[in-house]
Amino acid sequence: MKIDIFSHIVTPKYGNTLRKREKSGTLLSKLSVHFDNEALNNIDVRLRVLDRYPGVMQVLTVTVAPLETLVSPSDAIELSRIANDEMAELVLKYPDKFAAAVACLPLNDIDAAVKEAERAIVQLNFAGVQIFTNINEKPLDDLEFKPLYELMARHDLPLWIHPWGNAMPSHHLVSSYVWQYETASAMERLALSWVFDTYPNIKFITHHCGGGLVPFFGQRVRVPNLRKFYNDTAVYGSTAALMCGYDFFGVDHLLFGTDMPLSTANLHSPGAMKYVSGYTQETIESIENMNISNTDKEKIFEGNARRLLKLPL
Repeated sequence: MKIDIFSHIVTPKYGNTLRKREKSGTLLSKLSVHFDNEALNNIDVRLRVLDRYPGVMQVLTVTVAPLETLVSPSDAIELSRIANDEMAELVLKYPDKFAAAVACLPLNDIDAAVKEAERAIVQLNFAGVQIFTNINEKPLDDLEFKPLYELMARHDLPLWIHPWGNAMPSHHLVSSYVWQYETASAMERLALSWVFDTYPNIKFITHHCGGGLVPFFGQRVRVPNLRKFYNDTAVYGSTAALMCGYDFFGVDHLLFGTDMPLSTANLHSPGAMKYVSGYTQETIESIENMNISNTDKEKIFEGNARRLLKLPL
């Protein structure tokens, strides 16, 4: 089995309601190349794509953009509940395809976010929550978010960190570089702040293997708490990048994750393909090609996810 801990989805009611409620009416249009991906928003297409990869199970996360950048706090509360209820239904309906889900939160109302996180974990059996590298331009070490960290430390479940830039560059390559910097910056702020001192066992999962920058410059930065982060393998098929992450974070802090169904294929040829499987196959091969033991590969593919997410599989 392989457990993809960072795959994205836009559930039907959530997506339709979000389009109606978005404040500016412009940001989602910039992200349409993602939102129009049929494997992202059509469950039947997604299941057909998953059938290509026997033994792969997904952990569902709602894709960008962050709710707090799109809608009012009251609308964010409603939309997060919609998304979480829909993801919970999918996990129950397709237990052979979806191992768990990660809570979408109304982070422009921290009290409501904590309440929804508690509901998602206790009532819906979610594996954790998703936040972004900044929350309406506030850094993740802002004391405003302490109640959320306290809750997650108490439940001993991880927070997924998805990159998000304050601006959306017009060219996707520029966006990619900005998001990697955002990830590294958020990690360093957390690592140097009160967060790990207050909650030494708190768990964060980064996207794209620490944004790539943290393991690459790890010997230069030398911040011990950076090694406490857990990281996915969504580096689009680069075994060299994974070996860098493996050397820096260690095998126990790497988890199979693909970014499915998103990929640069969507961005190079908008409209050219209605759905893609992202880099699922390339990610699998990049792990299989790592110069490490089969035991370590098994940890990356599923063992670490089972342990970290407390999966009853």
